[in-house]
Amino acid sequence: MPVFGDLLPRTLVASISDALGGNPAVALLGPRQSGKTTLARKLEPERRFFSLDLGNNYSTARDDPSGFVRNLPDRVTLGEIQRVPELLPEIKLAVDADDRPGRFLLTGSANLLLLPKVTESLA
Repeated sequence: MPVFGDLLPRTLVASISDALGGNPAVALLGPRQSGKTTLARKLEPERRFFSLDLGNNYSTARDDPSGFVRNLPDRVTLGEIQRVPELLPEIKLAVDADDRPGRFLLTGSANLLLLPKVTESLA
């Protein structure tokens, strides 16, 4: 089981790697402060990471979800995806146009299907 430095081993590493190898979008959801972001960053350190907590990424994504997704790099992690649920339909459109595996790793601390604005499951 992979160990990242002095962090506890994560049993999800193989499952997430497998999912990224066969799916264009993968969601890693769980409670706050449980290590989702740390795991995502250590899993593929070369993958670009954008947090959607308050700040420029949040503002840009909220104001122009289509443009935000269109301008993302090929392989990206979006942290706190529940903060901007308007991105999900845009990610779905991006995946429909280009379904290469591993494009989007989404992390968040909310069940995306329970968010009031979410109409797409990305299934």
